[in-house]
Parts: sequence; structure tokens; C-alpha cells
Amino acid sequence: MSSSNSEKPERISEAEHAVMEALWDAHPASASDVCDAVCAKRDWSLATVKTLLSRLVAKGAIRSEPDGRRFLYSPVIERSDYVGGESRRLVDRLFGGRAAPLFAHLAEQEALTEDDLAEIEALLKELKQ
Repeated sequence: MSSSNSEKPERISEAEHAVMEALWDAHPASASDVCDAVCAKRDWSLATVKTLLSRLVAKGAIRSEPDGRRFLYSPVIERSDYVGGESRRLVDRLFGGRAAPLFAHLAEQEALTEDDLAEIEALLKELKQ
């Protein structure tokens, strides 16, 4: 279980991300617990969840610990670290590493609400201080 902050897990698929969200919300959790959180919404079986959990363990995103005849799973990476990395990748890939074109695109598509704009303005003020 030697995982330092400099090690980054492999990319997480959209399906694996749903499992990560369930684990970020409540952990440690069994495969059944995770299935209770995601299976109905996604029309998945317990076997699907177990496959995704195994992949996430192999990628170093979660760890498993034996608990009797089952395993309990916990995230190794924090939600905020994952979101930060994914956000950076998105900006790098689609907007040449610059955030301003991303905001311009969202504004042009009218994807920003007044509340979003107020939050962005407050964040910018805070960052300038």
C-alpha cells in the first residue's frame, strides 16, 4: 500500500468514476454497498460492480481489505485531487492549457447561470488577494 502523492493512478473510465463517487460518499464499503448505491441507476449487476472494483484496485485508485468472507473498499485518491487532475487535463486538451477560453466557451454557450458567474467572480477576487 505504498502510494505517495507523486504517483498518479491510471485514467479512470466513466463507469469506474461512478464507483469512485459511491466510495467517496461512504467508505469503507463492500461490493454490495457500492451496488446498492449505483446498480439501480445504471442497470448494473453486482458482478459488474465487482469487475469495476477490481479494475480500480489494479489502477491504484482504491484499496481493498479483507473483512471476513468479503472485502471492504476505500478510495486511495481524494475526490478533490481527482477532480483537479481531470480539470487540468480538460483545459490542457481542449483549451491549450488556458482557462480563459474555457470560460469564454461556456459563456458563449450560455452554460453559465448568474449564480455561476457570481461564484466565479468571488473566486477570482479571492485569488487576486
